[in-house]
Amino acid sequence: MPLSVNPPLFIPFIVAGDPAPDVTIDLALALEEAGADILELGVPYSDPLADGPTIQRAAARALDGGMTLPKAIQLIGEMRKKGVNIPIILFTYYNPVLQLGEESFFALARENGADGVLIPDLPFEESGPLRELGERFGLPLISLVAPTSKQRIERIASAAQGFLYCVSSLGVTGVRETLPETLGDFLREVKRHSRVPVAVGFGISAPEQVAMLKEVCDGVVVGSALVQKVEQLAPRLQAPDEREAAVAEFAAYARSLAAPLREPCSSR
Repeated sequence: MPLSVNPPLFIPFIVAGDPAPDVTIDLALALEEAGADILELGVPYSDPLADGPTIQRAAARALDGGMTLPKAIQLIGEMRKKGVNIPIILFTYYNPVLQLGEESFFALARENGADGVLIPDLPFEESGPLRELGERFGLPLISLVAPTSKQRIERIASAAQGFLYCVSSLGVTGVRETLPETLGDFLREVKRHSRVPVAVGFGISAPEQVAMLKEVCDGVVVGSALVQKVEQLAPRLQAPDEREAAVAEFAAYARSLAAPLREPCSSR
């Protein structure tokens, strides 16, 4: 994964199979063209504890279409064949990994060109064995740190691999009009302890928010806003004669979110 964070990384999130697997590939290509540095590919799950209504609906649509963890991983392989070159992080919950088998999961992920794994419901204190397994397969296990982590921040940051995902606010994912006033202080504290790039996500949905955050982090994750855009465009994305224009509209929207990261930072 890229370690250069000047300008800060743009890390979009989409759900595998929403609204259809072939559309997901087109969206990934569009995001790379729009300036994505890393792609987070969400694996749909029936009990997504960290996700708000927007991503839950996307997961339900993908599950209805037959998407599974193995198929999502194989979708990365198809993305590679179609020309997606940026790093891809698999965002999945632990139960599907357990059902597939931890070693089989990492082997399949490596075989299909994944670059890392993020499992939001796996507590840091219980992640050691999976972290070691990921190291064996060359796939970093991305750690999450939240404002409630407090005394755990230094411990989580010191073990972080790839990049460190900072949760901007408590609760589930979703578009938020405002971000916590204390977020800047939290990110500066995390950066003080981290040896890897520090990215922030959860609730970031507007260029103005991206512009504010780029001063205090190394990367910005945008999920629900993009997934919401996919939901709005879904009928056109699945209509053969309208897909190209719909993908272009999605790419333009993603580009507007990434644009502030390409402008000079005052404090970097």
